[in-house]
Amino acid sequence: MKIEKNFLVSAKKLAGEHQVIDIKSLLPSNSCSMPNKSKSPSKLNMVHLHGLCSSWMHQDKSSLMELFRQDQARVDYIHRRASNATAHLNPIGNSLFARVPATIDHSITRFSYIVNIGLGTPTKFFSFTIDTGSDLTWTQCVPCVHCHEQKNPINDPTESITFKNIPCNSNYCTQLTRFGCSSDYSCLYEQEYDDNAKTNGSLIEDALTISNDIIYDFVFGCGHENIGSFGRADGLLGLGRGPLSIINQKPELSKNIFSYCLPSRPDTIGYLEIGSSVPGVEYTPMLTKPEFPSYYFLNLTDISIAGERLGLPNTIFTGPGTMLDSGTAFTYLPPSAYSALRSNFQKEMSNYPMAPPLFNLDTCYNFTEYEHIVLPQISLIYDGEVITNLDSTGILFAFSKSQVCFPFVQNVDDSEVIIIGSRQHLTFNVVYDVGNSKIGFGANGCS
Repeated sequence: MKIEKNFLVSAKKLAGEHQVIDIKSLLPSNSCSMPNKSKSPSKLNMVHLHGLCSSWMHQDKSSLMELFRQDQARVDYIHRRASNATAHLNPIGNSLFARVPATIDHSITRFSYIVNIGLGTPTKFFSFTIDTGSDLTWTQCVPCVHCHEQKNPINDPTESITFKNIPCNSNYCTQLTRFGCSSDYSCLYEQEYDDNAKTNGSLIEDALTISNDIIYDFVFGCGHENIGSFGRADGLLGLGRGPLSIINQKPELSKNIFSYCLPSRPDTIGYLEIGSSVPGVEYTPMLTKPEFPSYYFLNLTDISIAGERLGLPNTIFTGPGTMLDSGTAFTYLPPSAYSALRSNFQKEMSNYPMAPPLFNLDTCYNFTEYEHIVLPQISLIYDGEVITNLDSTGILFAFSKSQVCFPFVQNVDDSEVIIIGSRQHLTFNVVYDVGNSKIGFGANGCS
């Protein structure tokens, strides 16, 4: 086994400009347990989708390629929408909900995070993928025309004494991008995703249980036909900024604020807390783009590596705008910023042998002969000098010990929206204070 010369770096560098990491900390764990109790009464446990013991726990090459494909589909959708391109709407055909027009939306990646939420009276618990870029919450329901495999029994809303259908003329129905009517004049929805996944069904209301809070008239989708790559999750929890989002639909619960910590590994626990902030965070302004009313934007102003800032013109970042997106796995940067960051990273990692690229990750390393490596610290800097020092899992993505890659991707050109993906806010307390238009970051959120 090689002894890395990099361990001789000065104590000053190790204190803030570099970090020594164990290669094992980057590799997939064999654990897939779902915790039974949250860390506090007001917080929901959040785990990686792998924590549901899905087949993705044991990734093979094909499943990893699917991860990249879905991530790229979501990013392509965002970039097309930003450039005012229109997506092609395919006819639904003779499906049960053929009167409902399709809505093409972003891809829901399997690189997702899960919370347990209760529905109905009596309460039944379901596992939801969180998505800060979606508004409508939905779960699979009976009667099931076509449903994907999920962890829990499929929801039967008729077993709940608090279940109600939503009529077509309801404001909730008409606030959907597209909606339709059933034969009994109840509201129907359908949504298609860029990766050919889709969900459609009825818009209903029922009791919602989050931690110790119960809301008796929460409106959500009851999906009777759900096709595509949703993993084994039972549905999706919409945390976007639109009117049907849980954040705006139920301000008495949410207080227009929520926070989370995304866990870095399948065997670790994060949290989601709705209606409360957390201490020790620094805030940067929350911005809005009219073409993305449900998404959260902020200003990325610079990036530092090993204590040195790239020092690029501020317009490289502020021109296209920066989106914070839990549903995108990796961070997508302007070519000029990516080139400078990659060049510096490769220089810092020059003592380690490189490996072939992995899909659109073009800077990879072979650490087969190493137990530990010295990694340069990378920090994203936001408006107001809010500095986020990335966790090692935000600097390297490991497929195997022989192929560990730099999890940043280059946009096609400098005009495309910058997307800060989930890997680059792993382990942080992230606070979305919608009411005060600010986003906060704090270290060691999952501790």
